[in-house]
Amino acid sequence: MRVVRYHEHGGPDVLRIEEADVPTPGDGQVLLRTEAIGVNFIATELRRGSEFFPNRLPAIPLGDVVGTVEAVTSGVTTVSVGDRVAAWGVKEAYADYVVADSAWLRPLPASIDAGAASALASPAQVAYNILRVGRLSPGETVMVHAAAGSIGHLAVQLAKLEGAGTVIATAGSPAKLEFARSLGADVVVDYREPTWPDAVRAAVGDRGVDVVLDSVEGTVFQPSLELLAPFGRLVYYGFAGASGETARASMVDLFGIKYVVGTSFDQWVTHRPEEAEAGLIKLIELVRTGKLRTAVHATLPLTDAAKAHQILENREQLGRVLLVP
Repeated sequence: MRVVRYHEHGGPDVLRIEEADVPTPGDGQVLLRTEAIGVNFIATELRRGSEFFPNRLPAIPLGDVVGTVEAVTSGVTTVSVGDRVAAWGVKEAYADYVVADSAWLRPLPASIDAGAASALASPAQVAYNILRVGRLSPGETVMVHAAAGSIGHLAVQLAKLEGAGTVIATAGSPAKLEFARSLGADVVVDYREPTWPDAVRAAVGDRGVDVVLDSVEGTVFQPSLELLAPFGRLVYYGFAGASGETARASMVDLFGIKYVVGTSFDQWVTHRPEEAEAGLIKLIELVRTGKLRTAVHATLPLTDAAKAHQILENREQLGRVLLVP
């Protein structure tokens, strides 16, 4: 079978197509024949040699995989051979066949296309998780940074579905802002503009923002903290725009009764598995009924993995980027 592998850290050009044996699943695992691979930003960080997430070389990029179960091992009860599933965080995802843990796999309806199925693997679940962690209540104001990305564009929709009064979407280009507006954002703001916090204040008035969903960090973190309303919550779940800057909150910044909380999907699954499972069931139904829409920016062959990484690193994507065998 084919795999995408890199033997050194660097730019997208280090990704190479190679031949490898079909992997053998271990106990509690399944073998999947790959239908589509969702490309995640973290894979580009690892490929470059992230100081936060060091990885061993050679490596195959991780990602979300939609595929058909080809083989199961002892102890697997959630799926059977022939089931179509979506697996999140597959460690060696860029391949014709992959091995995935079965514990978090669920059969998916055939009516759900590859893009939506890929979103259900993790982006939609992450979007649902961060809103839960942010304790969104009906009528509250939500600000979604990077609102045109694979997670952000789903968070905008879910915030509206969960009853947010006002959804403010930030992004870095007119096309992305218009995309976020088309998904239901009430206010769109270009966070590349130095005065973007003033635009948010003009939209929300003196009260401030109740929930901020921040996967950008960098220069948007401190202004976002300042924009929080009393009892407001900033949910930090990524650092796509940090560029070497680590966000820091002074304790004085929190005197306005403001909360900062960090979250990651794997920790949510570990510590609140029942909530995560209920969320997945709810998300599958929202996708099946068309209430939650997944945008696919590009569908590329597996051999174009480098191009897929370039799209993410250049911040071009409107929604999801997929690789297909």
